[in-house]
Amino acid sequence: MSKSRSSWKGPLIKNTTLVKIKASKNLYIKIFTRNSSLTPLCVGLKFLIYNGKSFSPLIVTSNMIGLKFGEFSFNKKKFKFNK
Repeated sequence: MSKSRSSWKGPLIKNTTLVKIKASKNLYIKIFTRNSSLTPLCVGLKFLIYNGKSFSPLIVTSNMIGLKFGEFSFNKKKFKFNK
């Protein structure tokens, strides 16, 4: 579980995201909130996480519970010098 949120509050997940998860039928679910947590409801589902420019695919496994969606979709390129 993430240390940035109190344990008594529970995981952060937006209501619209929760409705999409419960209504999904093996389709990709588009997620715009990178700060939402992965819950046991998400295991086995497919997500498309928005990083500000494009969508990154993610299939959730049981090891990912408690992490955030943003940890699996990078929003910055690696810096490289042109030589």
